[in-house]
Amino acid sequence: VDEKSQIQALERAAPVLPMQPHLIERRSHDYLRHGTTTLFAALNIATGKVTACCRPKHRHEEFLVFLRQVARAYPDAEQELHLVMDNYATHKHADVRAWLEANPRVHVHFTPTHASWMNMVETWFSIAERQAIHRGSYRSVHELTTAIRRFIDGWNERSVPFTWTKTADDILAKAKRPDTSNSEH
Repeated sequence: VDEKSQIQALERAAPVLPMQPHLIERRSHDYLRHGTTTLFAALNIATGKVTACCRPKHRHEEFLVFLRQVARAYPDAEQELHLVMDNYATHKHADVRAWLEANPRVHVHFTPTHASWMNMVETWFSIAERQAIHRGSYRSVHELTTAIRRFIDGWNERSVPFTWTKTADDILAKAKRPDTSNSEH
C-alpha cells in the first residue's frame, strides 16, 4: 500500500512528434499545468491485482478512505490483510491507528527507512508512470484520472502474480547492510 502524490495533469503546448527512422520521439518542453492528483494503490502480490483510487490530496483523511476501500475489496472477515507500507506520517496518524485497532484483521508492516524498494507497489507505480502517465497530455485532472483508471482496469484484466527475483535471504541481507558512512576501512 502506498500513494503516488503530485501526479501532474500536464497538457503539452505542441503535439508529441513520434519516432521516425533515425529520429527519437520529440516533445516540446512547454506545457500547461492543470492541477494534480494523488494515486493511492494496494497491490495484491499473489494475484497482481491493484485496488486504487485517485484523490486531490494525500492527507490521513484520504488515506483512511482508501484503507476502507481496500478492506471492502477483500470482504471475507476471516481473511487477514497484511499491508506493507512506508513510514510516512500519514500512515501513522492517530485516526489511522484507531481504525487499525478497530479492524484487527488488517495488519500493517512498515518497511525500514530508505527501503521503499521493499514495497512491491513501488514497482507497480513505476510501471504505471512509464506506461500510462509520463507520455500523456492531459487537459484536466479528470482526463488524467480517467487515463489512470483505464490503465488500472486493463492491468487487472491481465494481472499476474508479482514475484521477487531474489531469495528472502538476499533481500534481508540487503535490508540489513552496514552503513556506508563507516570510516573504519
